[in-house]
Amino acid sequence: MQNNKRIYITTTLPYVNAAPHIGFALEIIRADIMARHYREAGYEVFFNFGTDEHGKKIYDKAVSEGKDPQAYCDEYAAKFDALKKTLDVTYDNFIRTTDPHHVLAAQEFWKRCEAAGDIYKKKYQVKYCVGCELEKQDSDLEDGKCPLHPTGTIELIDEENYFFRFSKYQKQLLDLYEKNPELVSPQSRMNEIRAFVERGLQDFSISRLKEKMPWGVPVPSDDSQVMYVWFDALVNYISAIGWPSCAEASRGKSDHVCGEDSPETCEFTKWWPVVQVCGKDNLRQQSAMWQAMLMSAGISPSKKIFVNGFIISGGQKMSKSIGNIIEPLSVVSEYGTDALRFFLAKEVTPFEDSDVTNDRIKESYNAYLANGLGNLVSRVMKMSEEYGAEVKGEREKVKGDKDDEVGRLIEGYQFDRAIGVIFDKATALDQTIQREQPFKVWKTEPEKAKEIVRGLVAGLYEIGTLLSPFMPATSEAILKAIKENKKPEAPLFMRK
Repeated sequence: MQNNKRIYITTTLPYVNAAPHIGFALEIIRADIMARHYREAGYEVFFNFGTDEHGKKIYDKAVSEGKDPQAYCDEYAAKFDALKKTLDVTYDNFIRTTDPHHVLAAQEFWKRCEAAGDIYKKKYQVKYCVGCELEKQDSDLEDGKCPLHPTGTIELIDEENYFFRFSKYQKQLLDLYEKNPELVSPQSRMNEIRAFVERGLQDFSISRLKEKMPWGVPVPSDDSQVMYVWFDALVNYISAIGWPSCAEASRGKSDHVCGEDSPETCEFTKWWPVVQVCGKDNLRQQSAMWQAMLMSAGISPSKKIFVNGFIISGGQKMSKSIGNIIEPLSVVSEYGTDALRFFLAKEVTPFEDSDVTNDRIKESYNAYLANGLGNLVSRVMKMSEEYGAEVKGEREKVKGDKDDEVGRLIEGYQFDRAIGVIFDKATALDQTIQREQPFKVWKTEPEKAKEIVRGLVAGLYEIGTLLSPFMPATSEAILKAIKENKKPEAPLFMRK
């Protein structure tokens, strides 16, 4: 039977020039929370993640380490793929931009934009930030430096490259934003990208001379050039779901390449359009450049673009030179995977910059997890086990209106508020224990005490159920304790 409840979710692809950082852990965990939620709501979900492996940044890093670029990419891609286990994320696909299918898709995409008259060649000079892999105008710089990469050098590119006619799509982009006012969230980012497009668009370079920078997808019909990394990488959102094999289906043709008419058997038609999760430094690329490229290739726009703020530390951008880098793997090692997932959901605001320090992580962990939820589970399940007050019931019986509230907040990207609702329920259970004091009632009215504890266990069951997208291992541990009617053998969270 056809399932019309489908959603395709993707993160951006991190460059493989450094180990995974906490900012990207934030992005992939938020995407995973969404994917888990939609699966539980009965949706068929395709969750895409992977690595961006071309461009000057990668090439320079590989050369500096004396490694073949492909071997270098293989090494770092494996580190990012390992996040699936370390962060307990459930992506369905790990795409690499060096994958043969992706390379072919990028070349086909180029051909379609070229056929639309949107690719041309010219000589030019431009200032270029290798850290951003973006061209920069003087207005983008502060004291001649990129504000996002102040320790990097702005390079001057002086060569003949291919360009994409970005300027052609100003009106179409503004029309897209007008017709889809919620395409970009939050509204402040939508306002920002609309203002950017309204000021006028400049065509951007989409290739590099191979003799200067050979590490990229070859430009079709021109062996002297390779694709600019952003043009290549953005195509992953469609190559990940089979494009161009099923591309003709998106144009309403019944004789498209894969020979199938039904979206049930055509992967591209089945999943497109996509919900994208990205950082605010990706706003221009994801919500303007990519949308114009899709228009050029004759493909419908993205469905939704959620834009994260930055994680800073101690009021400053994280930097190795400053010494305020927080590695997600070190947090997992100290506190556990679910503790990191909790902190990034609860304590980092969805759309604005958030200050994260090791002290904040520890304080939040102790307050909400060790002294809070972990202690609550131990107290309730100890009473339930001792009093014989087990509660039997199916999950669906506790998933009612309250689940709608949490789910609605997740779907609106309000993770802090959604998990806040759940922890408010934990606080309410603590208050019930203090008010009703079942441990005292048990001495004189054991049946009444049992009823009080059964209510507490039912509430704990609801909490365990609702926590599933956020803290899957903790959710499983709580529901297991309730099923067995036993206090967990070890505390869920040890105080630090």
